[in-house]
Amino acid sequence: MPIIKPISDLRNKANEISMLVHTSQEPIFITKNGEGNMVVMSMAHYAQMQMTIDLLTTLRAAQSQLASGQKGHTLRQVMSRVRKKLRAR
Repeated sequence: MPIIKPISDLRNKANEISMLVHTSQEPIFITKNGEGNMVVMSMAHYAQMQMTIDLLTTLRAAQSQLASGQKGHTLRQVMSRVRKKLRAR
């Protein structure tokens, strides 16, 4: 279930919002005048989302290449690249 807070809580209860973001591991939706305005999340959650987006982007490109008849890479080659990238982070 999403966590929704008014923008006044962000201003008046910043420490509480910060603790909530880290303990819930979920983004917090901030409203202004009763409407959605922004999303607050931990940096760890944001980094995880970015990694997921990067992976999905790479998979989409691979599917396009395969569909156009280009030769792909073996699982061993792909896993080697993934491991190198994970170690670099």
